[in-house]
Amino acid sequence: MMRIGKMTASLAAMALVLSSCGGGNSSGTTPAPSPTPTPNPTPPPAGGNFTAPAQEALTVGEVQQIIAQAVGEAQRRNLPSVISVVDRVGNVLAVFRMNGARATARTSAMTEAGLNNPFVDAQGLDVPAEMASIAKAVTGAYLSSGGNAFSTRTASQIVQQHFPPAPSTRGLESGPLFGVQFSQLPCSDLSSRFQSAGGTSAFIGPKRSPLGLAADAGGLPLYKNGVVVGAIGVMGDGDYGFDPNILDRDIDSEEAIAFAGTQGFAAPEAIRADRITVDGTTLRFSDIVAGDIGPLSTNFAAINGSAGSLIAVRGYANAAIIAGTPYGTEASGIRAARAAEFANSDAFILTDGSGNNRYPIRAGTDATSVTQPLSAAEVRAVLEEAFTVLTRARAQIRRPLDSRMQATISIVDTHGQVLGIVRSPDAPIFGTDVSLQKARTAAFFSNAVAASNLQSAGGGVAPFVQAVRTFLNDPQALTGKTAFSDRANGNLSRPYFPDGELGRPPGPFSRPIEDFNPFAVGLQVQLIAANIIQHAQFVSGASPTDTAQRCTALPDVVQGQNRLQNGIQIFPGSVPIYRGNTLVGGIGVSGDGIDQDDMVSFLGLNNGGLRVGGIGNAPKDIRADRIVVNVGNAQVRLRYVSCPFAPFLDTNTQNVCEGL
Repeated sequence: MMRIGKMTASLAAMALVLSSCGGGNSSGTTPAPSPTPTPNPTPPPAGGNFTAPAQEALTVGEVQQIIAQAVGEAQRRNLPSVISVVDRVGNVLAVFRMNGARATARTSAMTEAGLNNPFVDAQGLDVPAEMASIAKAVTGAYLSSGGNAFSTRTASQIVQQHFPPAPSTRGLESGPLFGVQFSQLPCSDLSSRFQSAGGTSAFIGPKRSPLGLAADAGGLPLYKNGVVVGAIGVMGDGDYGFDPNILDRDIDSEEAIAFAGTQGFAAPEAIRADRITVDGTTLRFSDIVAGDIGPLSTNFAAINGSAGSLIAVRGYANAAIIAGTPYGTEASGIRAARAAEFANSDAFILTDGSGNNRYPIRAGTDATSVTQPLSAAEVRAVLEEAFTVLTRARAQIRRPLDSRMQATISIVDTHGQVLGIVRSPDAPIFGTDVSLQKARTAAFFSNAVAASNLQSAGGGVAPFVQAVRTFLNDPQALTGKTAFSDRANGNLSRPYFPDGELGRPPGPFSRPIEDFNPFAVGLQVQLIAANIIQHAQFVSGASPTDTAQRCTALPDVVQGQNRLQNGIQIFPGSVPIYRGNTLVGGIGVSGDGIDQDDMVSFLGLNNGGLRVGGIGNAPKDIRADRIVVNVGNAQVRLRYVSCPFAPFLDTNTQNVCEGL
């Protein structure tokens, strides 16, 4: 691959930066704990399975308080910072730059070898500090819900090449959300954009993030009456990195500043990441406790104009404070579905602010590529059946225990066009963009044109085609002969194959381990590096033109459309859709555990296909788990899906995906 250049590198770095962040021991009580959220299993509305979150939002005065508290702690620590506050759907409510705050943040380099390697363009690079601050805030808001509170410290733990990340855990599999840092991208065609002119549409979410999802300590969610209403992000030390060792406690000043900002709006202790386990590992939330911060300063008037000022951020915010938009309202861009929009009374959809479903159920648009595209009735059947599986499933990352799973479900055709999106009421926001990435990824890599599209993309993308063909010893790989799920694609995207095993070769879509870090993961980044670069130039004022609302340089399917318009995703939760032996689309699920996501996509498609006839999962003989890779002294089979052993709340049935 070619080096894109220093400015390019800087911006690409910023995209990669999303995945940076530190470890630490999450804990501690707050001076004034927030109310405990209404637990999911409490009696839902008549005929439903979920209780929708209350429509809470931050007021202008509350945003002022949050900023004042954070600034006071930054002054106490002598760390002038850029402080951002967002609401739950990503609207930037304020950005405050303290006097003397660094103008830029630098992405960390794991090793000198990684820094100097010509394939790695995302380490040791300078990015605008406000972009990093906003990305941290968006991450805290998007990863959290009424059943789980995650921070950028949590993100650091779940995106690295080993889980949990620590010198003593080398040899374990990668983080469960490996690759999620490259979602919510500024080029995503799903994510809405800031409109300074105001009006209803100005507040429509989900909004994009300037750097995708961050993992650098200093991003914490905000709650009000037990309901997540946004997050705070802090950039002050100039280091936008990640923590490769979670075994020690980090007293991180940026996290302390953010922690001070959350007082009175702190996440309920019962749902914080440090109360949630994944594969036996307790997640992390914050290494800061109440005793680490000083007395709170709540007077915004006392610091505005003297300690710093509100700033405008091109493409994200004016130099003012605005109130948050209550999630679940039409103006937020996500609301309860009407009966005519989706049959299940629990469903939520994305809207345009004027009452219209942004992604209504429709037939496939790919008649030029597929003899018999998906019909609207088929799409509806799969979405409804997948949603039914979701409502029965036990959550992986929600509290209290035995809550119902919450997630977003997306279906696309072979051109990558959205045929329908539906979500449960309190699903984390990040899963909206990610479920679409997953659906598109499964459909794309199973498509006969995958190799030719990648070879035409430029920007260092083409060499990955030969890499996968050599790795699989198959000169016809990526020409439609194999059905690739996101779990299979993820197998090929890890810096060790098999995942985590030391001394093994990298997957063909990854960097070699000596060049790898969460900022430079391989094909996933290479596809969108130019978009990130263009956007960073726009935000910084170096370019008058923003990146298009269309990720990747893949060739157009039709004018203005490509198959991966919000990038790819490389952790599980999707399968391609087939009509017999013919690929007709993809389904992606994201929000509440990767095995649960696999199950909802796989079983939802199976059950929807049985209901309408004619469509279903890929024939068994072409699924990716028929591929066996020779790695020297071992034969390793790719995986297709992995469903939870006993996943349902209403039955003890086990191995629910077996034999299908």
